[in-house]
Amino acid sequence: MVGQRGASVAAAESVTAGSLAVELAAAENASTWFRGSVVAYAPEAKFSLLGVDRGPVITAGVAGQMAAGAARLLTADFAVGSTGVGGPEAAEGRPPGTVFIAVAGPAGCRVREYSFDGDPSGVVRQATTQALRDLLDCSEQWARTQRQ
Repeated sequence: MVGQRGASVAAAESVTAGSLAVELAAAENASTWFRGSVVAYAPEAKFSLLGVDRGPVITAGVAGQMAAGAARLLTADFAVGSTGVGGPEAAEGRPPGTVFIAVAGPAGCRVREYSFDGDPSGVVRQATTQALRDLLDCSEQWARTQRQ
C-alpha cells in the first residue's frame, strides 16, 4: 500500500460516507501514513471545507476537487475523492449507482466514472472497494516511476 512506500494518504468522501476511512484506518501501520478523511456529504460541506466550486456536485470535476482539497487540507501525498448517487432515486439527472472516484497524487489527478448496481448500501460498498483499488493503482504507478 501507499504507506509502505513512505507516502501519506487522505480521503474526501461523499458517496462512500466514511467507509474509506474505516478501511484505511484498519490497514497495517495506518497511524504512520493515514492522515484522515473528510466526510462532506452535503454540498455545502464540499464547498466550504474542500474548496469545491459551487454547482452540481455529482461530476468528475467535483471528485477531483474533493481529492485535491483533502490532500491540501490534510497535507497528504495521495488523496482519494468520491461523489455519486447511492440511490434509490436519481440525483442531478444521474441514475442511481453513478459514482466518480478521483485520486490525486504527486503525478497529478485521475478521475473515473463508474456505474454500480444494487441498493444504496451495495453502491457504497462497491464504491469503497473501487476507490481503494484506484488508490492502490495510482500509488503503484507512482512507485514504478520512483524506481526508474
